[in-house]
Amino acid sequence: MTEREKMLAGMLYNSMIEEDLVQDRQQAKKLCREYNEADPLDMEKKTAIMKKILGRAAGNFWIESPFMCDYGYNIEVGENFYANYNLVVLDCAKVTIGDNVLIAPNVGIYTAGHPIVAEQRNAGLEYAYPITIGNNVWIGAGTHICPGVTIGDNVVIGAGSVVTKDIPSGTVAYGVPCKVIRDITDDDLMPEGEIN
Repeated sequence: MTEREKMLAGMLYNSMIEEDLVQDRQQAKKLCREYNEADPLDMEKKTAIMKKILGRAAGNFWIESPFMCDYGYNIEVGENFYANYNLVVLDCAKVTIGDNVLIAPNVGIYTAGHPIVAEQRNAGLEYAYPITIGNNVWIGAGTHICPGVTIGDNVVIGAGSVVTKDIPSGTVAYGVPCKVIRDITDDDLMPEGEIN
């Protein structure tokens, strides 16, 4: 198997010995730099650059600068996606984000990890597990999402969380590590026009 095939299969791999992977990361860095340095008012240009970075972007989406990723082509975002400043996505494995997802500033989505045993880390080995974020999700500022996590539909992740395990649909979750606090209910509806 190639190192890319191992990477996408969730096996240990070495990202530095396969020239294609090195070149792909360099290309992603180049495009991210171009995106981050583009005029923030030139939305057409920025959208065109981001479409070159992402594997799939459905319809309406926007990612504030700065944005960084490893490969880009492993990231898929759904309709009506918004990410605020300083989103970092280590997309060595697939990152699938649903429709109507809001991501606050300083969020990290990390499919990549390293072995616990030092000899394996020192040999340059790493692994990557896919991350899935469902529809209608709001991820609070400073949240870190770890390899292999699935976040269900209609979820709110509180600011500063470290998400190490799956989060079921229809819940509010936060903390370090992130835990489900409660279900989302009709009691959470805010009256229109009222400020709390």
